[in-house]
Amino acid sequence: MRAARELGIDFLDDARYDDETGKAPVATGYSEVVFGELFRAAGWQRDEVVVANKLWFEFWPEQSVQEELDGSLGRMGLDYVDLIYATWPPKNLGAEEIVDGVAGLLAAGRARAWGVVNWPPELLREATRVAAARGVPAPCCAQLPYSLVSRSWVEGIDEVDALAESGVAVVASAVLASGALSGKYAEPRASGRVAGRLDDPTVRQALALGPPLRELSERHATTPAALAIAFALGGPRVASVLFGATRAEQVRENARALEVGPDVLAELRSL
Repeated sequence: MRAARELGIDFLDDARYDDETGKAPVATGYSEVVFGELFRAAGWQRDEVVVANKLWFEFWPEQSVQEELDGSLGRMGLDYVDLIYATWPPKNLGAEEIVDGVAGLLAAGRARAWGVVNWPPELLREATRVAAARGVPAPCCAQLPYSLVSRSWVEGIDEVDALAESGVAVVASAVLASGALSGKYAEPRASGRVAGRLDDPTVRQALALGPPLRELSERHATTPAALAIAFALGGPRVASVLFGATRAEQVRENARALEVGPDVLAELRSL
């Protein structure tokens, strides 16, 4: 967190996760408690950073969107989030209910803008039209998987049309394909998120890009991870990218994506 602040990173995306170990002090959202503690320990000033969180609708309809976000804010120790995402809604929760619920969050000052996560094009179009008809804020961004090996969420024909019609920006997720594009799995006995799924077709596709990505990174004195992030940053409508890091050095290495020039990006797109 301190490394991110020193580098000028000012967009932090938090998410509520349930405890699967049985050891966390609370079963739901302890990740938010930890985020808030680290946020303050790193010296962030609230008005110098954009904080995002998500509505999972995990306990809907028993829990309203206002109650869900209030729970997250309480655990984080914050008064508001700058951006609240609506994730893929459960059955029987439609665009109209989500738009109305989120509009209430914005009117109450609990959030300042909203976006969507992994929504199909037709649902994004519907939400945008509903918001326009009601005279309330429409989604401003869509968090979508986008990487060298997963381009259709952003570059597909229907997706391009929906993004243009809605006017949203893209926040690219999974830009390293769960780490498979970082080059780490070229090492024997490497551990990580996909270590047990190396035979998965999508993982194999990312791993197959390892050698040419490594060659390109060596030729331009950078890293495979920086190149993979640069590819996503250079995508159509992309405003920002998400990446996770377990070491300060990773944050610094990933920030080198900003140094990648247009000629290298052209080579990346050809991979």
